[in-house]
Amino acid sequence: MRVVVTGGGTGGHVYPALAIAQGLLKAKPGIEILYIGTDRGLEAEVVTRAGLPFATIKVQGLERRRLWKNFKALARLGQGLWEAYSLLRLFRPQVVVGTGGYVCAPVCMVAAILRIPVILHEQNAFPGLTNRILSRVARTVCLTFPEAKKYFPSRVELVTTGLPVRPEILATNREEARAKLKIGPDQFFILIVGGSQGARSLNYAALSLFRAYQGRPSLKILHVAGRKDYEQLKAEAAKLGIYVDGNGNITIVPYLHDIHLALAAADLVIGRAGASFLAEVLVKGLPAVLIPYPYAAGNHQEYNARALAEKGAAIIIRDNELAAGKLLRTVESLLADPERLKKMAQASARLGRPDALEKIVDKILALAEECHP
Repeated sequence: MRVVVTGGGTGGHVYPALAIAQGLLKAKPGIEILYIGTDRGLEAEVVTRAGLPFATIKVQGLERRRLWKNFKALARLGQGLWEAYSLLRLFRPQVVVGTGGYVCAPVCMVAAILRIPVILHEQNAFPGLTNRILSRVARTVCLTFPEAKKYFPSRVELVTTGLPVRPEILATNREEARAKLKIGPDQFFILIVGGSQGARSLNYAALSLFRAYQGRPSLKILHVAGRKDYEQLKAEAAKLGIYVDGNGNITIVPYLHDIHLALAAADLVIGRAGASFLAEVLVKGLPAVLIPYPYAAGNHQEYNARALAEKGAAIIIRDNELAAGKLLRTVESLLADPERLKKMAQASARLGRPDALEKIVDKILALAEECHP
């Protein structure tokens, strides 16, 4: 059995694709996987490091503002279509799986022309442009959020599977994680995550929390600031008497490799509303304060956050509300209302989908066997 997996550009497309590829290898020994991406996206680094067969095509995204730049993009699309055709004819997959990003377009379009079944995975509550277009040639679209259904044509099969999360996040035990992070059984632990690149407005809004809760033994804060803003935030924190090299109740780091420990240990999470991060928060059943990134494509983080908030699992703060001190007021109100936190955690756990990868892999294998028994 042979399967092509494609998705690229950002981690939101690449990591789910990588998880699906690895899930297929585990579920079906002997299966052959080919990952098709570009040599400029994140996939070029991540997929090769994971040891998967990797091929590239030349393609670039369309510019929504500077339209004159699209002549080059359209020329590259033609080249990408031909390269995708060559790769698919050579590899002869039973199924092509796309997770979004512009590299998916030529691969999935050619697959449809060659009558190779296409399965898409959509990470967000408001689908990306590529997946909305490709859904017209797909057999199945696997959804993270059921709220995305209304944006796809009625003729395509829509299955709400959730989004695959890393195995270590599913496996990490809360008590062991808190012990490793030296968090006491009665301490309230807040995890703040701005994303791998950070989130400047969120970082600086967090200073109000540092000022309010510094030195409080019943509460601990771990803030993942992102490498870009870490030094500047550290300097601002030092002005408040908070030194990241000390052993106080507030810790600021540029990046956290052991995010699975922090998520397992947390009582409250504060962060952006990217789909992968939210999937991890939900499988751990955590209440969340979400600040959607306002410049995300199609404002999709706002839709993601709303999907959680409407079911009681999260509170939304707009990015432009941070400067007015709303983050501190929100956290104070939650700390004063343990019952509300408990209900948010229960709602979060109900939305979590720890079996997402299994469902997606089963769908792919069933389609592959149906079309090529």
